[in-house]
Amino acid sequence: QVQLVESGGGLVQAGGSLRLSCAASGRTFSTLTMAWFRQAPGKEREFVAGISWVGGHTEYANSVKGRFTISRDNAKNMAYLQMNSLNPEGTAVYYCAARQHLVVLTSAADYAYWGQGTQVTVSS
Repeated sequence: QVQLVESGGGLVQAGGSLRLSCAASGRTFSTLTMAWFRQAPGKEREFVAGISWVGGHTEYANSVKGRFTISRDNAKNMAYLQMNSLNPEGTAVYYCAARQHLVVLTSAADYAYWGQGTQVTVSS
């Protein structure tokens, strides 16, 4: 089992930045592929970014490329999502997710472990 706890959400003005954190426990973190998803009201959960445990390979949704950066610290069992140049379309609940495979996939169905989510609200 893997437990994930997100933190770092909040209210930010358009153009601002936030850094989300995800603390993992229960399994060797270094063998987990980590990802961030988000879900806005009335919309499906969508992939934002992912990072493999092999070589730190990363994937990003087109909508966040160049603005968001995913990273991990295996020594601290932490994953992060640095979000810059936020816009109101970024308002959503952001979820940390993990899977026990080395490939980053973009479907929520491929991730077995989820955090409870953290709210990000971007005001215009």
